[in-house]
Amino acid sequence: MTSTPLGNPIGVHALVWAGDTSPASLAHAVEMTRATGFDLLELSLHDSVNLDVPAARQQLEAAGIAVACSRGLAFDADVSSADTATVERGEQLLRDSLAVTHALGGTHFTGALYSALGKYGQPLSDAGRRNVVAVLRRLAQEAKGLGMTLGLEICNRYETNVINTAHDALVLADDIGEDNVLIHLDTYHMNIEEDDLVRPVREVGDRLGYVHIGENHRGYLGSGHLDFTAFFHALADIGYRGPITFESFSSAVAAEGLSNDLAVWRNLWTDAEDLARHAHGFITHQLSAAGPRR
Repeated sequence: MTSTPLGNPIGVHALVWAGDTSPASLAHAVEMTRATGFDLLELSLHDSVNLDVPAARQQLEAAGIAVACSRGLAFDADVSSADTATVERGEQLLRDSLAVTHALGGTHFTGALYSALGKYGQPLSDAGRRNVVAVLRRLAQEAKGLGMTLGLEICNRYETNVINTAHDALVLADDIGEDNVLIHLDTYHMNIEEDDLVRPVREVGDRLGYVHIGENHRGYLGSGHLDFTAFFHALADIGYRGPITFESFSSAVAAEGLSNDLAVWRNLWTDAEDLARHAHGFITHQLSAAGPRR
């Protein structure tokens, strides 16, 4: 994956551009990612049934755009369940998604790979956690054979009961025990669960593999209350050189079902191109101001 002169590939989530991965939507997302100066396009695999993988790879390569893939699971296909059949469905979904990511030319498969994306009514059970560890260990071993990494995206308490903080994620990664399982920090979720935006970065250190940049309300960067200056300086302090991907959602783009899952009850933007250009400039400025990566 190529890096900017500042050291990090700068990405944008495809849901900024389109709510699905149909051929027309994918072509639009690739073209707009290129036109707005990003290095990487992140595809959510919630709609992978409509994704023409060979055509998508060809379009990405022709545009010079790298790809990463992400997903969460579903309550009926959940590897954190204590029910064997539910876990098996979740594991198959993960294996299929890993294969799609590899076929697209991606090396980063990340997200809430450990649970459904939604509010649970009870804490994670011991049996459920053992299932998470076992499934992700097998998936990591498969990914390693493909030269790929897995990202454990840390999500807030309203979207998972498995890991909510950087410390939780490090413990889970240690239990999985595979060195290609890396930590994925997301400033939107960190704002809810962490004490600040600096200490988690330093705690994760060289195990940080992917970053999502999003405002506290998921709108325009800099229009909320997050201390991005401190966060980007922390990234520079640990020498992070991995992807930094802008993530924002609007029901003007996302499909109704996904908007409901993400609780997009009000739209903070309607002009995706303006939003993305602003985000690229904001991230570039923050990287530059934080100084060279060590």
